[in-house]
Amino acid sequence: MAFVLGLVLGVFVGLGLVVGFVKSENARSKRRADLAATTTAFARMTVEDSRKILPPQYYPSWVVFSQSQKLTWLNQHLTKIWPYVNEAASDLIKASVEPVLEQYRPIILSSLKFSRFTLGTVAPQFTGISIIEDGGTDGITMELEMQWDGNQSIILDIKTRLGVALPVQVKNLGFTGVFRLILKPLVDEFPCFGAVCFSLRQKKKLDFTLKVIGGDISAIPGLYSALEGTIRDAVEDSITWPVRKVIPIIPGDYSDLELKPVGILEVKLVQAKELTNKDMIGKSDPYAVLYIRPLRDRMKTSKIINNDLNPVWNEHFEFVVEDESTQNLVVKVYDDEGLQASELIGCAQMRLSELQPGKVKDVWLKLVKDLEVHRDNKNRGQVHLELLYCPFGMENGFTNPFAPDFSMTSLESVLKSRTNGTEATESEQAATQKRKEVIIRGVLCVTVISAEDLPATDMVGKSDPYVVLTMKKSEMKNKTRVVNESLNPVWNQTFDFVVEDGLHDMLIAEVWDHDTFGKDYMGRCILTLTRVILEGEYKESFELDGAKSGRLNLHLKWMPQPIYRDT
Repeated sequence: MAFVLGLVLGVFVGLGLVVGFVKSENARSKRRADLAATTTAFARMTVEDSRKILPPQYYPSWVVFSQSQKLTWLNQHLTKIWPYVNEAASDLIKASVEPVLEQYRPIILSSLKFSRFTLGTVAPQFTGISIIEDGGTDGITMELEMQWDGNQSIILDIKTRLGVALPVQVKNLGFTGVFRLILKPLVDEFPCFGAVCFSLRQKKKLDFTLKVIGGDISAIPGLYSALEGTIRDAVEDSITWPVRKVIPIIPGDYSDLELKPVGILEVKLVQAKELTNKDMIGKSDPYAVLYIRPLRDRMKTSKIINNDLNPVWNEHFEFVVEDESTQNLVVKVYDDEGLQASELIGCAQMRLSELQPGKVKDVWLKLVKDLEVHRDNKNRGQVHLELLYCPFGMENGFTNPFAPDFSMTSLESVLKSRTNGTEATESEQAATQKRKEVIIRGVLCVTVISAEDLPATDMVGKSDPYVVLTMKKSEMKNKTRVVNESLNPVWNQTFDFVVEDGLHDMLIAEVWDHDTFGKDYMGRCILTLTRVILEGEYKESFELDGAKSGRLNLHLKWMPQPIYRDT
């Protein structure tokens, strides 16, 4: 009997435990569902919803909602701490900028240093703030727009080559720009990031005046412009993006935040046309200055072409790229004035972000007076470039089969990758330690097909045109037959040129009008051999430069015979 009673009680107790466990689990499941619904509701709340639930007076003073409130809070606290920032940052900025000033010191000065540098009592004001979406989760990137019309006290102690010492005051300094602030990497410990990286992302305005204390700065010719250029170049070099300053907050290795080269830009400066004449007598003597960063050791200068408004340079340069997404190639064309300062004819720039890695881009850039001024209707001429950007580590087969351990320029490598060759033996590679240069040798076949809409040069409204083909380096020439009394001549004549160095040679096609007692120039087109070497052959209609109208139809074909030489 006791056994039966115990069995019955055990069954009821077991059923009770099962029922209780099921109810408990159902209750926990309901609570989790309610919590998830509440969390989802909070996640969907807008700023206006939160203001309805909790009035602003209940929030801490640092929690704000609108953009203007954020900036007001930031500017108020910056004003409070500015005296401490001035004291701490003045010596730091002086120590970091002074070496840059010395690097850019004008040749007329023997010494250029700060004798006084303070940021003043007026704090800068932030006028905009934004968060940059870069697709990464290891840091935060912000951009702060800043305006500063302060009362800085900056005095430069300069000494000329003649031994004259002058104190020069930098006055009325006004600045507007956008600073980029990178907080990276994000960590678990306070303040939640390991280092601060800052840089001047965009310089919108930088105005200042220079005054010699107790004297006149114009007493030394060229001093004002030289000092002004030095200061602007120092700003460009020391803090302008992609240059950045890294300040460690938590000890660690932050070398990945430092400025590093990411690739090489190959530039062929081909020619310019229709340049503005800056000389009263004769024509300008143009040359070009090219750079990505305005550092003296990174700026490239072309040769001077005397007395020519349509110069042909055909020069090759290489530039180090540190941020292809934001950097530009700048080209400035000057008129050489001998012992006097050169006069700017015009300038242009090309965004590196518009270049496709590993692909040659052929561009004509319009020259303007100032890169900061977007509207310039005056015709100052155009400059012709061939550009190739090659990022480091790019898998593009850029190797020299004859000497894989030796360097080649990227453009040479691209051209070599399109040609055939045999590989050198190990003994041949071991026998030489010299750099190998690729010589793109071959035969260029040029078919002069026809011309269209040529200008009339004869009294009867016709012309007797013919074409002269010239290889610039070898000066080999060929010419077509004369087509009498035609503005749309058809030749269909083919000429072969043996080219010893296709990478650095050019084809010049000139159209002339034949006369009994002479000839009249009608126009020309100048072609590098880059495209025909890369493509093998192509047919194109080219506009005649130096003519009111007219086009020349050509067919070009390349038959490569690559060779290599020690340099």
